[in-house]
Amino acid sequence: MTKDFNGVLKLETDGAIATVTLTRPDAFNAINADLRRALIDVVAYVDTLDEIRVVILKGEGRGFCAGADLKGGLAGMPTDHLLEAEYRPSLVGIANSPKLWIAQVHGAAAGVGAAFAMNCDMVVMADNASIYMAFAAIALVPDGGNTWLLLKGMGYHRALQAIIEGRKIPAQECQQYGLVNQIVPEDELDTATRDLAARIALAAPLAAAGAKKILRNIGEASFSEAFTQEAQIQGKLTHSADFHEGVQAFIEKRKPVFKGQ
Repeated sequence: MTKDFNGVLKLETDGAIATVTLTRPDAFNAINADLRRALIDVVAYVDTLDEIRVVILKGEGRGFCAGADLKGGLAGMPTDHLLEAEYRPSLVGIANSPKLWIAQVHGAAAGVGAAFAMNCDMVVMADNASIYMAFAAIALVPDGGNTWLLLKGMGYHRALQAIIEGRKIPAQECQQYGLVNQIVPEDELDTATRDLAARIALAAPLAAAGAKKILRNIGEASFSEAFTQEAQIQGKLTHSADFHEGVQAFIEKRKPVFKGQ
């Protein structure tokens, strides 16, 4: 079965495995309003498919996802409201889903795209790919649960440095820090991800869902709580002059000049 969502995302099912593909390759799969809605819808829809045990999330074209589509503006609502209303349902939906989600990452997983990748239950990454904390370039903090995900994987010191410096974290470091399960040559990425999904699909589904639920909930603070804190701070930062300078510099392809305002 193949199902289209808003012309920006497609779902394909094959036995116990579903594949969700972001299909905005010309925009590096940047997340606009249509894709935000499609992600909410597909996460909820997949949960209704009893035969599906594993979901692969990937991007079409040159890379996994460039993050939020800055050219689309801020959707005419406060940023914290936007994050809570249009990103939280899909991201927390993946975290709470009884299905096992596997991110297949090539190119870059940037900004909130990194959150979608790392928030999956497992990650297979091309050896030339990276996770990119792009927020620093536009004077913002990571959102979408990125702070929680980086802290859990990298520890406080490395996570803070990666955030403030806006680092591109290469695949080898991602594996070293436990952010991903496996790295493979890019031309083997599809096969390696599919092989992992096939193995996971053979596990007892109730036990697999139970293990996921336990591991997701035994930490000191929840992904959901971290998401809310990020959204509140981000809502304030998007009113700053530095943020507007960062976006303008991004569009003009120049280095931003931040003034702490």
